[in-house]
Parts: sequence; structure tokens; C-alpha cells
Amino acid sequence: MKSLLVTGTDTEAGKTVLTTALAAYWQKYRSDRNLAIMKPIQSGVGDCELYQKLFNLNQSPTEITPLYFQAPLAPPLAAAQEGRTVDLGVVWQGFTNLQANYDFVLVEALGGLGSPVTNELTVADLAADWHFPTVLVVPVKLGAISQAVANVALAKQMQINLLGIVLNCTQPRTDEEIANWTPTDLIQSLTNIPVLGCLPYLENPTDVDKLAQIASNLDLERLPFK
Repeated sequence: MKSLLVTGTDTEAGKTVLTTALAAYWQKYRSDRNLAIMKPIQSGVGDCELYQKLFNLNQSPTEITPLYFQAPLAPPLAAAQEGRTVDLGVVWQGFTNLQANYDFVLVEALGGLGSPVTNELTVADLAADWHFPTVLVVPVKLGAISQAVANVALAKQMQINLLGIVLNCTQPRTDEEIANWTPTDLIQSLTNIPVLGCLPYLENPTDVDKLAQIASNLDLERLPFK
């Protein structure tokens, strides 16, 4: 049984684009094997609904997202507004059930590696404690190099199995901007983590064929995905 955690340097880094691109690739080229997608905790409407819209998943909404909160806030804050707690036991049970019934589980994290999951734990803690092979999404913008370095340092401190970095154009970017703001050789030299490719800006991020195409341009051999 294989799994992959997609995390990022921050909210809106492009985790959903990479997750949907990998899922689209899988359903196009690996349809002989069963894929599950998981958003362990969701605050507000978003990814779970998108996954159901784009893909023919043999999963119920609660199998995709075991914990759901109404307010689009960090989980401990959203849970407090509803008089609830963030029950990671429910999340873990959901993940192990998917492991038992699917060939591959693609997990999209919430926020960035430093984002709070509970009042005591971050996404980095879960990635480490649950032994997730992980890929880090870094948005192409000014400051991306320092964000990449800082997040990789956190991943190494937590002994996360970080397999690679994927750059993502959250806005239209020229080749010159990509080269200047996210120079692959420099990022790899500073982090000692391979850059698996760069996702282009998508005007229509729900075009499944296009999503599969951009995933095929990544260095997927370094992921447990192929």
C-alpha cells in the first residue's frame, strides 16, 4: 500500500492543483489500480467538493474528509467555534480504512507544514508521526527561495520523508520570472532536495485532461506514484 502527502509552504501555494493533477494522471494512465483521495481536515467549502466534481471516486464525502468544520479557519479555531475538538483518531481511522481498500492514497494537507492541526500539533508533526512520504509545493513568487529553505529545514528537523519540491505558478509567470524567483539549481543546492518540475498557471484548474498533462511533465519517478 502506498501513499503520498501533498503539502506546501503556505495556504494557496498550490497543493490542490498538484493533488488534482496527480489524481487526473492516475485515472488516465493507471486506471487498472484504485486511487483514493483524502483531505484529512477541511474548514469551509473547498477541496472535498472539488474532488467529487472532477473525479469518479468510489468514496463518500466522509471518506474523503473525515473531519469537516464550517468556518474557513485553522482547525483548532474552527472546532472551538462549534464547541468541538479536532479528533485525530477519526482522521487516522479514515486513513487506515483507505489504506486497506485502495492501492494508493493521495493525501492533501491543510495549509503549510507549519499550519496548526490542533493546539499542540502542526502538519509537520502529522507528516512525521504518520510516516507520510511527502512532496512540498512552493509557489513561484518573490521570496520563494527563502520559503523553500525554511520549510525544508522544518521537514528535516522533523525527520519527514521529503521526496521532492514542486514549483507552482499561482499567477501567470514569464520564463524569466520563474528562472529569477525560483532558480531550480539554487533551490536544490540550498535544500539538497530535488525539484520535480514546475506547474504552469492554469486559467481553468478543472480541466482534467490538462491536469493530467502537466502532471506527466513532472519527475514522477522520484515519487511512490508510478
